[in-house]
This record gives sequence, C-alpha cells and structure tokens, in this order.
Amino acid sequence: MPAAAPFRCRTLVLGLLLTLAPALACAGDGNPPSRMPTTTVTAKLDGLRLGDIAWLRRDSFGLDSATLARYRELGRTRFLDEQLAGGDDNLPPQVAAQINNLTVISTPLAQQLADYQERAQQFKQAPAGPAKDAAKTAFQQYRRDIYQQAAQAEMLHAIYGGDQLKEQLVWFWLNHFSVYAEKGPVRLFTADYEEHVIRPHALGKFKDLVMATLQSPAMLEFLDNVHNVKDKTNENYARELMELHTLGVNSGYTQQDVQQLMRILTGAGLLPAKPAARRNLFARARPGLVRDGLFVFNPNQHDFGDKNFLGQTIKGSGYDEIAEAVDLIVRQPACAHFISQQLATYFIADQPPASLVDAMANTFRRTDGDIAAVMRTMLLSPQAAALDEHKFKDPMRFLVSAMRFTYDGETIPNAVPLVNWLRQMDEPLYGRITPDGWPLDSTSWTGSGQMSKRFDFARVIGSGRNRLFIDNSDPALPGTPANPPRDAPALRDSALYRDAVAQELSVATSNALNQAKSPTEWNTFLLSSPDFNYR
Repeated sequence: MPAAAPFRCRTLVLGLLLTLAPALACAGDGNPPSRMPTTTVTAKLDGLRLGDIAWLRRDSFGLDSATLARYRELGRTRFLDEQLAGGDDNLPPQVAAQINNLTVISTPLAQQLADYQERAQQFKQAPAGPAKDAAKTAFQQYRRDIYQQAAQAEMLHAIYGGDQLKEQLVWFWLNHFSVYAEKGPVRLFTADYEEHVIRPHALGKFKDLVMATLQSPAMLEFLDNVHNVKDKTNENYARELMELHTLGVNSGYTQQDVQQLMRILTGAGLLPAKPAARRNLFARARPGLVRDGLFVFNPNQHDFGDKNFLGQTIKGSGYDEIAEAVDLIVRQPACAHFISQQLATYFIADQPPASLVDAMANTFRRTDGDIAAVMRTMLLSPQAAALDEHKFKDPMRFLVSAMRFTYDGETIPNAVPLVNWLRQMDEPLYGRITPDGWPLDSTSWTGSGQMSKRFDFARVIGSGRNRLFIDNSDPALPGTPANPPRDAPALRDSALYRDAVAQELSVATSNALNQAKSPTEWNTFLLSSPDFNYR
C-alpha cells in the first residue's frame, strides 16, 4: 500500500465510524444501542435467514465457515443442544499441539510453583550491582513469559474452539471471577485457572463453579483469603464473593453477613511452599484438614464458632461450613437474578428485557443453578435472534471475531501478537486491577482512542502482513523479516462474506467499501465498520 494510502484509509474509516454517534448517544439512556440502517432482506441465504445470522453472532465469538455448515446441518435447536452438552474441547490438531506444548499447560502446577519460588529466591539473594540487575531482568522476563503463555492459550481456544458458546462462557466467567495477573504470584496460576477451574465448569452447576474458583490458587491469592486466618482475618474475598460473584450489590446482605462469611472462610488457603512447613502442617493439624492440589483447608487456622449468615445458623464444623455457605448463597433469589442479568447483558443487550432475565432466573432456581439450562432459556428466546438488539463488541470479541472471519479456520503458529493487540486495546487478559472484571456495556469501548486502535488492528489483520504466521519455535526467527510477503485475504470474494455479512451491510459501509483501492483497504474498511463492530 502506498505511503499515503493508510492515511486515506484511516480518514474514510473514521468518517464511517462517525455514523456510530447516534447509536452511542442513546446507549446510556436506558435503551439498547441502535444499529446502522440495513438492507431489508427476507429471502433465505442458502438456508439461513438474517435472524439465523444474528443468532449465530450471539452464540459465537464470530462466524466462520465451519460454524455455518454445522448450523445448516443441525438446525438451531440441535446445534444449541450439541454445544450445551459441553463435550471435550474440539480444536484443530495443530492448535491443540500448540497449546499443549506451552510450559504453563504441560507442567504440573506444583512443579511450576517450585520453579517460580526458586527463581524468586535466586533474584532475592543476588548480590547488589550488575549481578542483581541481571537477575532482575531475567526474573522479569520469566514472569512475562508465564503471562504470555497463559494468555496465548486462552486466545487460541477462543479463536479455534469448535464449541463457540462454551468459549464465550469461558471468557465470560474468567471476567466475572476476575483475577489480576500482576499481583504477587497470581500470573503463575492463570493458565491453571482457565484450564482446570473455569473451563470444566463453564456449562455446569453454578455452585460447583463458585466452589472451584473459591479453591483456586489464583483467587485465593488475588483476593487475599490466603491471609484470612483465625484471629487475623481479611474480609476481601468474603465481600467480593457476595457483591461481585453471586448476589450483586444492594441485594439485601449486610456487613455482618460479610464478616460472618469471612469467619466461615478462615483457614481456606494454600499448601505451604516450604517442605518443612508442609510437613509441620500435616503433623500438627487437628482433624478436618482438606487438601486438593495446592488448596488446603487448615483447621488450625479456622474459627470454629457458630455463625449467623444470611439469616441462617451455620454450626462450626470446619470445611463443611464453606460448602454450606456457598449453597445458601446460590439458592438466594438475588443470585439467580444477578447471574441471569449479567449473562443477558453480555450476550443480548446492555439493557436486556426484564421478561428475559426473569425467565432465565426462574430456570436458574428450578434447575439448581444449571448454567446450560439458563443459557438454553436465553438462546431459545426471541431476543436471541432479534435484529433490533445489538451490542458493540468489546476488544476481545472484536479481535476474535476478526480472526475467525478473516482467516476462517487457518491456523497460526504465533499467538503472541494477539495477546499484545488485546493489551493495546485496553482489555488485556487477566489485566483488570479491580476485581469487578472488564465492563459489559457498549459505551465503555467506544472512545475515540478505541476506534483508532481498532482501525490499526483491522488493517494489520486484513493485510495479512503480521507476525501471526511467523513460527516462534523456528530457530531462524531472528533473521525472519517482520512482515513476510503475504497477500491480503480475499474477503470480498469469500463464501463466508457472501453468506454471513454482505446481505445486511448498511448503505454507509457499502459506499465505503466501493471506495477501496486494494484488497487490504477493502478488508480494513469492513473490519473497521460499524456493521462488523456491532454484534
């Protein structure tokens, strides 16, 4: 592309994005954001109507040919039921191997923790001067690599996972039960958190998901329950467990309930790092010690007094108090409503219809918090296929949908750029410093800086000239050009574009595409357009 072309391209796209203004102006007034005017189409698109496309865009991060083919084969209900069955993750063999070869995935967590502690000790004990500086640099690079690997694994799952509904739920729950990688050793636990805590429970019972996050090293470290012991308590996790994870603010619980839950959670922590401390724990613990991986419930650190929690008396019995308290929390009507509201906000609209949220909450209560059943109620509702309910994509959805649409199943050997792009769009994985997770509403992602960054990455993805196709495992990598020759993907001529996008383009987007001077420009215009950025 000539030097002047990117500027002209940016000007045209940013002009197109100005058409978002009317939609965004009403996004904060209690109404769902509007959509660009679309061409009215009532005919089937090779067996699919616009309502089917709208539904699939909610069910998945973004469309690809395999998704359309499977939907055509099964129809909506059978397609949905197949996804809700929550079977084994279906990944292309190359992608599965790429994930499994990551150290943070292939190495047992206990071994990773031991290595982390050894490296931290080496850095701490390094003598002052150049040796200390070198040790600091090495330890920082080691920590960055841990984070990069964990984030790559999640990005690859999101883009290539065959069960896209499950992949969206994994991301949703990772954000709902948010942890911050930069705090202490939390980054060390993030890959395990995604792979063994969130993913197996994404479509199961909500109570089991809460218990899994409660026992995870990532959550115990992030919200400080490792420091919540008898006579030296910490209420951080107890408060957020109710306010952010289960009941929601203003749901009727009191500060006394927070303090009582804090007492219930005393002793729930991690296995001591040092072997001597570990031996001492097992030798001196009173009856009732529970261990599951790195999680330990230490009865010596537990407050065994009776507690009055949410209007119920919980007898001091040790670990069983925790399960009893969680069961009591998730059976509250407020929990059913709060979780249903969050799910509907993420999948359907910034202000989902109250009738839909009520229906989902009723399913939640009737099924004892069965997430798959709640999702079925939502996705078989009229709102799930509505053409007038739209959300502006957050950076994760934008990036994953752009990758799925542009490369349509073609696997990439290098996912590092994806992690960096998401960070530059201000939504890094495990990067929310506060425990409330990234915002679910549209307006949080529509600032001018965000639009400019989306243009940049639309161009990078649409040009085909990026480092996604440079194999990081290749020893010749240092000599590899930063932008190896590669043609821009021919999106305009693809069946996926014809079937899933072309028939509902707005007039403004169509006019912009007609002004494109090259395939790269055309791809950039489409991926930057309001039509693509809304779902």
